Amino acid sequence: MKPIFYCLLLTMLVSCGNEKVVQLPEIQHSDISKIDDVSAAYLFYDETMPDSVELNRKNLISTTNWLVNIDKRLTLGQAIPKIMYIQAKKRDAKMHKNENAKNYFTCNDISIKNLGFIEFTNVYYHKNGFNTYLEKNKANQLISIKVNSPDSIIMSFMFNGTTLSHSSSYTKLLEHLKTNLINKGNAIIVLELNKNLSFQDYITLKSILSKIDLKNVSIANDEFVFN
Repeated sequence: MKPIFYCLLLTMLVSCGNEKVVQLPEIQHSDISKIDDVSAAYLFYDETMPDSVELNRKNLISTTNWLVNIDKRLTLGQAIPKIMYIQAKKRDAKMHKNENAKNYFTCNDISIKNLGFIEFTNVYYHKNGFNTYLEKNKANQLISIKVNSPDSIIMSFMFNGTTLSHSSSYTKLLEHLKTNLINKGNAIIVLELNKNLSFQDYITLKSILSKIDLKNVSIANDEFVFN
């Protein structure tokens, strides 16, 4: 996988006419370390741009697995609209469509000192509508995780018509989740994310949540970004 990825990166840089670097987000471990049949998009942090973000997607091929390389310094407010844009391009494709092709964020997996990947094929990002989502899903047991920063998280457990909320942080998140969810019924985690979170903070959160390992818990495909 590594030679394929760096070949794609070199081709993109040469075609642009100048060198640009994506600082990939780091994760401690990824369950996915190899993907075949890929094409890539790049989201650069660029201080010379009005919104500090530049998307290069011209290497994307609709029938392949997509590797989306996003600079960890970008905020969600900068990155999410671009992610939504390329997701829509793939989902709305009428021709040359491959239903088995998936989308992945590319990361630097520290445990293997190589690339790792986090899938986001079925994630739908929203700029609003969280309360509507709660209303539509009120029959389910929900856990709202509202992230203002890695050290400022509000967890709300909405079980059986009552809500219990308390504060948490990235370092305590898994412990709090497991303590409150063991021996409970099926539950769905839904994310509310501050638009000022860095993409690194977001990937760290996704990596933490992938380690829950509780069969009764799932993570909603809908994720909400707030101001």
